[in-house]
Amino acid sequence: MAGLDLSGVVGVVADLLLQDTVRISRPGAGTPVFDPATGEYTYPPADILYEGLGAVQVSGTPGGVTAIPIPSQPWVDETNSRYRLFTPLTAPIADRGMVVEVLAVHLRGDSGLLGRQWRVQDPGVAGTLSVVRITGLDQIQQDAEGAA
Repeated sequence: MAGLDLSGVVGVVADLLLQDTVRISRPGAGTPVFDPATGEYTYPPADILYEGLGAVQVSGTPGGVTAIPIPSQPWVDETNSRYRLFTPLTAPIADRGMVVEVLAVHLRGDSGLLGRQWRVQDPGVAGTLSVVRITGLDQIQQDAEGAA
C-alpha cells in the first residue's frame, strides 16, 4: 500500500506562502563589549543558519497574547506574542533560542515585519505529511528605536 504523496503540493504551497526573505541566526557567543565612543554595547556577530524564502505569520488572535510576569516587578512588562515561521522543508531546523528576522517583504507585503525580531521557541515541527516547516516564535520585545 502506497502512502500519501504530497510532493506535487510542495511547490504550489511554497509559491503561495514563502514570499518574503527571512534570516535565522544563532546569537553570537561571548560577552558584549562596551564601546565608550558610542555609549553602547557591541555584541559578537551572529552565526547565520539560513537566509532565504520564508514567511512569518501571527499564530492565533491578538486576544491570545498572554502576559509574562517578571520577578521583583509589581507589574507585567513583557508579553508572550505567538508567531509562526514558515520555511521550505529543505531549510535547516532552527534550534530553540535562535533569532528570526524578515529581511525583505514581497510586493504589497506587510512592511511592519521589517525591523522586528523573533526568538525560536522550539525546534521546527516535523511530520509525516509536512509541506513546509513550521517553527514557533515569540516576538522579542523592542523599544521604538529597535533595541531589545
